[in-house]
Formats: sequence, structure tokens, C-alpha cells
Amino acid sequence: MQGALYYIYKGVFILFNKIIKEEIVLIIAWILAIITMFIVKPNISYINYIDFYTLILLFCLMTIICGLENNNIFQKIITLLLKKINNTRQLYIILIFITFFSSMLITNDVALIVFVPFTIKLLKILNLEKEIINLVVMQTISANLGSMATPIGNPQNLYLYSNYNINFIEFIIIILPFTILSLFLFLIFIFTKKSNSIHIEKNIEQNFDNKKYSNIIYLILFIFCLLTIGRILNMYILFIIVFISILIIDKSIFKNIDYSLLFTFVGFFIFVGNIQKMEFISNIIKNIMKFDNVIISVFISQFISNVPASILLSKFTNNFNSLIIGTNIGGLGTLIASMASLISYKYVIKENISYKNKYILNFTLFNILFLILLLILYFIIK
Repeated sequence: MQGALYYIYKGVFILFNKIIKEEIVLIIAWILAIITMFIVKPNISYINYIDFYTLILLFCLMTIICGLENNNIFQKIITLLLKKINNTRQLYIILIFITFFSSMLITNDVALIVFVPFTIKLLKILNLEKEIINLVVMQTISANLGSMATPIGNPQNLYLYSNYNINFIEFIIIILPFTILSLFLFLIFIFTKKSNSIHIEKNIEQNFDNKKYSNIIYLILFIFCLLTIGRILNMYILFIIVFISILIIDKSIFKNIDYSLLFTFVGFFIFVGNIQKMEFISNIIKNIMKFDNVIISVFISQFISNVPASILLSKFTNNFNSLIIGTNIGGLGTLIASMASLISYKYVIKENISYKNKYILNFTLFNILFLILLLILYFIIK
């Protein structure tokens, strides 16, 4: 009996430890939400805290991207590109920029989930393990900076776009200078590295299932998402179309969706909604927001990450330009400034635990460098 209890306790401990490691932001969001519930008692007005537009659109996008990912469409694209390279510089260009540009459409999280494991595997095949840390660090930065270019590139953009009812073109123009500078910074990094000849087998990663018709349907559904973002298609109609389509095509996709991200948003919505009704704390945040909103956004993102920072600060300012800039470049810096950065970190550590210290050091140095240069641009064009 005691032996059985020991294994039960051990299993519970392992499960709890895994949840703490993998869903720490979700846990923090709901701890904060529950604490504020003791001050602002739960009532029907809680429903007004929730931004259903963001949640529905995020759900639909994640569902569609999961379908495309299951069909290996992203690996097919990168495999075609890799056929054209013959040196390490070209390898860096493809792996960094495919992450950069794809994150604009499939989000920074998904871009890293798709391309980082592929990169690690490819570098091992090419006997370039020494390049893993630098290349994955650059891919992580490129995912975070590439995703800032569009309203659907990352969760905070989608939320801010919805919350402030921003025009699509206006959004892109706000962040465009920082996107362009980011591209130049990556090019400088790539072309200052020594380039060596490499040989990639032409048949690498060619064993893909042919799912042409389902991919076409996923792409049509993605267009519907863009129509909803453009406020042409109603979000509830989009949800119904996507839900029914996935039930018909492959209902197993519903198992792979990141529901924790959706519940994290709900937790922060409740927390921030309650904070607004707590006069003392609300006044403190309002006074803080009298300072430069970009700097405040960057600073707060370093400690709670840029998604919750965008939700919190959006309730205390109408300066959406500053929040878009601040929460996006605020994803640079610490390992938790953008939770997407933890995805790459986990893959690298899983590959080789001895990489841990060097990865964190390189990650921090390059992130701080990029952050400083982007902040300099902000102060120039301010």
C-alpha cells in the first residue's frame, strides 16, 4: 500500500513540476485573476472583460496552422529552398529569414516550433553542431521581430489590433521602420560571419505525404481569417466555418491546439478588468503611463512578458502606437520577455544540456544588442 502511495505521490509531483515548467504564464495569469476576485467579486460584468474577437481569431488561426503543420507544408517549403545552397552563409540566410517572414503569418511561436527542431537536425547531419547555439538564437530573435510586422504575427499584436480597432495598413506602417532595421541587422550579422562550403543531400526530408486538397482548404480558411482581420467577415461566421471544416477534414487537430494560450488570455483579461476597478492600483498605473509608453512597455515586458504587458497597459492608455512598438521590441531582452523564446530554449537544452549556459549568455547578449539598436531608432524617429 505504501509503495503504491509513493508512486502516486511521485506521479503527481512529476505532473505538477511539468505544469510549472511548461505553463508558468498560465498559472501566474490565473493566480492574479483569483487574487483580484477576492476584491472584485465575480459577477455578470466579468463577461465584458473578455475580448472574444481576439480569442476566436486566435483559435481559428492556431487550428489552421496546426493543420498545415500536420501536413508538413512548412518542411516542404524549406526543403525546396535548401536544394539551392552550397555554403554556410546561404544556410544562415534561409534558416533565419524563413523564420522571420513566416512568423508574420503563422506567429512567432509556431515558426519556432516548426523550424528550430528542423534546424538542429539539419546542422547535426551537416556536422555543424557548433553553429546550433548562434543559429537558434538568431532564429528566435528573427521570429520575435518578424512577427511584429503584422497584426497576426503574435498574440499581443492580435489583441492590440482588436482592442484599439486599428486599421490594417496603419498597423503595418507604425512598426515598418523597426521591421526594416531588423532585416538589416540580420544581414549584417550573416555577412560578418565566415562562410564555408557545405553539401546538402538533395533527398533530405523528402518523405512527405501528399495532402494537396486539405492544404488548399486550409489556405482558403486562412484567407477567411484575413477577411475577418480586415473586418469583412464576421468572427462568429469564421468560427463556424473553421470548426465545421476541421471536423470534416481532420478532427484530431483539435487535440493539438494550444488551449493554454487561450486560457492565459482569459486569466489576464479577468485580472486586468478587476485592476481597473481597484482605484488605488489603477491610479498608480495611470501615473506610470504618464512617462514614455514605449519604455514602460519594454521594461514591464522583461518581467511578465509582452503578451500580459500589452493587455495590462492597454487599459490605461490610448497611445496604441507606443504599445505596439514597446511590446514588440520589448520581446527582446530576457528569456521571458517573449514566451516564444522559451520554445527555442527548451529544444536546445533537450538536444544537449551542456549548451544551457552558453545559450543563455549568447541569447542575452544578442537580444540586448538588438533591443538597444531598435530603441535608438525609436528615439531618432520619435
